[in-house]
Amino acid sequence: MNKSVILRPVLKEEYGQIRKLAETIWPLCYKEILSVEQIAYMLDMMYAENVIANEISEGIHYYFIESNGEVAGYLAWGPWHTVPGTAKLHKLYLLPGKQGMGIGSSAIEQVIRQLKAAGVRHLRLNVNRQNAKAIKCYTANGFTMVQLENNDIGNGFFMTDYVMEAKV
Repeated sequence: MNKSVILRPVLKEEYGQIRKLAETIWPLCYKEILSVEQIAYMLDMMYAENVIANEISEGIHYYFIESNGEVAGYLAWGPWHTVPGTAKLHKLYLLPGKQGMGIGSSAIEQVIRQLKAAGVRHLRLNVNRQNAKAIKCYTANGFTMVQLENNDIGNGFFMTDYVMEAKV
């Protein structure tokens, strides 16, 4: 584990900073996968401050990922309501200059430790089927593909994902 990586809970007054990080990361992360229109739609759908506040009230935990005292990205996890003993990694995004340095792996390890302490047995996530870089990272961290999902997210857009799972 990269000891310089910490997960710091996001405070209510910092919800807007999560949106700003997403606006920096998403266009670069998804430029080859999603249209500019779908990226804008999803940012509005997922990162409005009231959406984040609602998710937190429903048990989703948001964290800044900090490395060497600087914000490197963010993540969010919470219960996977349809599978007992399972949690979901809703978000894990790093700034482009912070990728490939073990920061994401360290963040995953820390989440898994939190989940293990809470008695959770599995961690699931959705990842776009075309996001080879993320799939490689998750596979290296013990995740395997358990199913395919095609989710209509509205406005004529779809998320075509793998659901991946790791034992906690």
